[in-house]
Amino acid sequence: MNALITGITGQDGSYLAEFLLEKGYTVYGMVRRSSTENFERIAHLAGRVVLKQADLLDQLSLIKVMEEAQPDEIYNLAAMSFVPTSWTQPMLTGEFTAIGVTRVLEAMRQICPKARFYQASSSEMFGKVREVPQTELTAFHPRSPYGAAKAYGHYITVNYRESYNLYAVSGILFNHESPRRGREFVTRKISDGVARIKLGLERDLRMGNLESKRDWGFAGDYVRAMWMMLQQPQPDDYVVATGTDHSVRNFVERAFARAGLDWKRYVVQDSQFVRPAEVDHLLGDSSKARRVLGWEPIVGFDELVDMMVDADLKKLSD
Repeated sequence: MNALITGITGQDGSYLAEFLLEKGYTVYGMVRRSSTENFERIAHLAGRVVLKQADLLDQLSLIKVMEEAQPDEIYNLAAMSFVPTSWTQPMLTGEFTAIGVTRVLEAMRQICPKARFYQASSSEMFGKVREVPQTELTAFHPRSPYGAAKAYGHYITVNYRESYNLYAVSGILFNHESPRRGREFVTRKISDGVARIKLGLERDLRMGNLESKRDWGFAGDYVRAMWMMLQQPQPDDYVVATGTDHSVRNFVERAFARAGLDWKRYVVQDSQFVRPAEVDHLLGDSSKARRVLGWEPIVGFDELVDMMVDADLKKLSD
């Protein structure tokens, strides 16, 4: 089996590549041409994955990659994925995270229509939530350009499935973290900040809203769900979540405790880190994925936080 992963250099892409290699796949990874290429997350997979240059903004490059890879499965994980940046770069966010999905689907329709397609949808599409917890049937009300772009990507995937009879699914993944998370994301910002304070490299950690609640899981568990979706007889969309929520404050408390520190001595609230429109409470109901796919998360919240703090302490100590 051949798999093509867009966004292979990201957190999810690296875990998914490992997972598929263990399953015996030939893994093709799509990377953008850049003067500052960052392959840190997949450095340990060098020689085991086939990297191809292409860009979600360039239709012809996507067609060429699919001609060369002839994928049986396509995982579209590439996006402008950092929510705060979507306010400062809303046009670019739309091009990558919304229109980019259409370009990948259109290339697939032309070159490999028998392939199976996975779209990385997001709990940010729910935004100002209509109900708690959120299911596959909960209405979307995105509260950021990123969330709005993801909603477009989600619906265009449904549209191509229904219009062209493609095997195309969306995984509505709630927040999933790991030691490979970018340092701009709040969870990694916390674990990295805790490690720096513990090692005497920083004096404080500046945070925005501590009361926002999220359903946090482990990225390694969530890529397993992506693969499981593409093994089903019929394409469908699934919420992937742990079903438990924690506040940013809970994450901070656990992370500092792991390092033997009192968080109240170091955390400073700073208005510059508060979103223009906040998403207050994301909590997913993944009962459909558990029932149909047989998926279950393995790593719990405390274990996830500890894993991230330990990894950053080790990284900064080496």
